[in-house]
Amino acid sequence: MADLVALNERSIKEMIGSPSRHDLTRLEADISNVLTAKGFIEVRTPTIISAAALEKMTVTPEHPLYKQVFFIDSKRCLRPMLAPNLYYVMRKLRDHTDGPVKIFEIGSCFRKESHSSAHLEEFTMLNLVELGPDRDATEALREYIGDIMKVTGLDYTLSREESDVYKETLDVMIGDTEVSSGAVGPHILDPAHDIHEPWSGVGFGLERLLMLMNKKGSVRKTGRSLGYLNGAKIN
Repeated sequence: MADLVALNERSIKEMIGSPSRHDLTRLEADISNVLTAKGFIEVRTPTIISAAALEKMTVTPEHPLYKQVFFIDSKRCLRPMLAPNLYYVMRKLRDHTDGPVKIFEIGSCFRKESHSSAHLEEFTMLNLVELGPDRDATEALREYIGDIMKVTGLDYTLSREESDVYKETLDVMIGDTEVSSGAVGPHILDPAHDIHEPWSGVGFGLERLLMLMNKKGSVRKTGRSLGYLNGAKIN
């Protein structure tokens, strides 16, 4: 225990002596640079979304995710995912080009989660989507997953899984830990968003990626926190 305390104290002193950006912010920047180089537009959309936007994702009172939503009032909530806003943005951009529409967002999402080493109630998602890819949508999805995972330096496998929202997803696994889910369209959700062509999209939980990159035992050490800074306990 004394060795761990000394290591923790040394980490804090090194941060004070050599200030740098937060590990999560650096990961966000590295991913953003890779995606913009591949032709993706970065977007920033509102954290507060409408209940109607959730309904378009089939997240209604009967849906398992509904109980995890932080509602502000009967018509608004904190977004539990980035997808509703990205659907809207890519549909509007479609009016301006006949070619592929490639966008991504990195931002906070919110879900009422049970306390565990792998979940946070406020967490950072990366979502990217390409509308109208000029090749097979699944091929594009696999390439973009590879681009993100190359940034992390982590070995991974792909697994097909059932999903409450997307019915079937292509998940990224690092050992037994899922860090990402991807999907392709056309999809049953598309008509409600006026989308009528193929697409590929994937979302990553960045705190979970960072936890594995930095060999930490909990996402609480890698996300927004009052108790931890870059994995070191400050309280």
